[in-house]
Amino acid sequence: MQLFVNDLTVIDFSYLCKDRGVVGESWIVDVILSGDLNAESMVLDFGIVKKQIKAIIDDAVDHKLLLPKDDNKLFVEQSDRDNHLYVDFYPQGMSSIHLQSPHCAFAQIPGDKVNEEGVTRYLVEVIKAQLPENVTGIELTLRPEAIDGFYYHYTHGLKKHDGNCQRIAHGHRSKINLFENDIRSLSLEKQWCNRWQDIYLATDSDAITQQQVELSKRGKQDLSDQHQCFSYYAPQGRFDIAIKDKLEVVDCDSTVELLADYIARQLKAENPENRYKVVAFEGVGKGAIGYV
Repeated sequence: MQLFVNDLTVIDFSYLCKDRGVVGESWIVDVILSGDLNAESMVLDFGIVKKQIKAIIDDAVDHKLLLPKDDNKLFVEQSDRDNHLYVDFYPQGMSSIHLQSPHCAFAQIPGDKVNEEGVTRYLVEVIKAQLPENVTGIELTLRPEAIDGFYYHYTHGLKKHDGNCQRIAHGHRSKINLFENDIRSLSLEKQWCNRWQDIYLATDSDAITQQQVELSKRGKQDLSDQHQCFSYYAPQGRFDIAIKDKLEVVDCDSTVELLADYIARQLKAENPENRYKVVAFEGVGKGAIGYV
């Protein structure tokens, strides 16, 4: 017997890619469970699937930076801070990326790249260990939202957040709708999605010097003059990142509400005589609307 739950959850995360750098992503999760019927004549109560299995998935990968464990350009070591890790990554044709974050901000995925197949295998093993005996099989499908239009991948962190959004390198795959004088503008949407493709969005008030940033010895040695550094303390610990490529520094916190306002203000500054409406998504099915 099998039961299924489509759209069980959406995982929002970022991952390190040797070709693209740090990439924000959002995947919808579908699940099929196989097994014998229990005393309640169920494979598993839907309430348990929606709460327990969703919680396992969220705890394993949601709002984390996923690391390709077997990539020879990835270096992970214990930080000088308790329960923190240093991460150094060297993508092809790009400048290096260096981080320090609490352990909980990372998930190490077996393999030399992070993709749907590898993350699926990782999650199946994590979930299997916590299923009742009558459940004999689990199938997961991880899929991006079908978007008819333009979208971008972005990575950020929210230092004021009490939950997992505080992690300095988590992200989303998001669409955007832009309206100029009440008319939707596909050209502006394309422009912004090109601008923010695989972008890291940093807040200007989080900027620190290379002397202040906490990185591994390797990371410190490999910083170029062009690397910019950002850091903050949040409830889970201290977060640091040094990055050069695909970076935009914004004059606000990177909540979706303030990003919608930021885009609107940028558009207004370019054409003060026009009115703008920005419908900015944060992953799948949620977001904020800005007007100017």
